[in-house]
Amino acid sequence: MFSHVTLGTDDLDRARAFYDAVLARLGLELAPSEPGAFAAWKGGDGVARFYVVRPRNGAAASVGNGVTVAFEAPDRAAVDAGHAAGLSQGGSDEGAPGLRPIYHPDFYGAYLRDPDGNKIALVCHAPPAAIAQP
Repeated sequence: MFSHVTLGTDDLDRARAFYDAVLARLGLELAPSEPGAFAAWKGGDGVARFYVVRPRNGAAASVGNGVTVAFEAPDRAAVDAGHAAGLSQGGSDEGAPGLRPIYHPDFYGAYLRDPDGNKIALVCHAPPAAIAQP
């Protein structure tokens, strides 16, 4: 059901040191990250599932600011459909459906805020060739 979890931080170096110490004990490893922007960790499947980031809006991190709950979609069409459905139900666009190769080459996602302002993501991790066609 979930793709990944993101938490905001104002001190990325401190957050990375903390999570490196904690998550290493859980068998999670640092994944490719962007210095000054985000740090990410991956599990046994090799996909980053947990991120700490500087809030992209430039405001200070706070409970909820920088937090994204991401839901894994079965394919890219589901990401597109979910994004459209969210907009039709009063959500606001935070990032149109598309590839986000900064995370990995096949990361296809869309971002929305629900009517209360909570940020969610809809994500498909599969490459196009791996997606079963009807």
